[in-house]
Amino acid sequence: MIIRRLDELRALVTGWKRSGEVVGVVPTMGALHAGHLSLVSGAKAGADRVIVTIFVNPRQFNNPDDLANYPRTEFEDAKKLEPYGVDVIYVPDPDQIYPQGFATTVTVEGLTDILCGAFRPGHFDGVTTVVPKLFLQTGADRAWFGEKDYQQLQVVRRMARDLDIPIEVVGCETVREADGLALSSRNLLLSDEARAVAPTLSRIMRDMAGALGQGGSMAELTPGAITALTDAGFDKVEYLELRAADGLALLDTADRSARLLAAAWIGGVRLIDNIPV
Repeated sequence: MIIRRLDELRALVTGWKRSGEVVGVVPTMGALHAGHLSLVSGAKAGADRVIVTIFVNPRQFNNPDDLANYPRTEFEDAKKLEPYGVDVIYVPDPDQIYPQGFATTVTVEGLTDILCGAFRPGHFDGVTTVVPKLFLQTGADRAWFGEKDYQQLQVVRRMARDLDIPIEVVGCETVREADGLALSSRNLLLSDEARAVAPTLSRIMRDMAGALGQGGSMAELTPGAITALTDAGFDKVEYLELRAADGLALLDTADRSARLLAAAWIGGVRLIDNIPV
């Protein structure tokens, strides 16, 4: 069932809540792949009712071309969701999210001016403005997010906690292709040549994570890793950093639970990845 209007969705959710059912939500921007579908599987196992939202949020794109080129595949997405038996696909009309006169922005400080936030100004304000709206519109008790966007997961958890939104944010492991490339809707934009080189990012990151686990330092490992990526065919590396798994403090060595995070461009496409250390 596809619903586009908030009043229809709320009427349905009200009935579920009255019956004591647990409502889960999987927020997406569409162009669904196996990573998204793994979140749907998790939601089906962890909630009585499941809503998948599809909304390409203009406020989290700092580059107009990126927004224009983002794949929009609503019909194909609905077909992919059929086997999972989700209760609702919520594809809100733009005025259901940002009605005329909308004037509010939600900002999470500290976690959003590093990593992706340093290179995509305003991106996380867009995320932390639309996500609470989707939480509140769906009335969900639990929400599923992928760890591939690890910074986003940390930001959303902080936002929900700070705003006292009564929802559990569940993180799910990154799903990868057989060659190690993290699944992403942006992978559809890769040329055949760029697609062949793209898995080099995860391979180099895995090697770095292993070395860090054995006591290595980012100061020692980073220059060689960046050189290897550019030699392989990447256009540039935006960042390659070790951060605390909780709180994202910058680290040089893995003296606590940590994540190695990277963003790099290849063939005009920006890829991100992260590896636990």
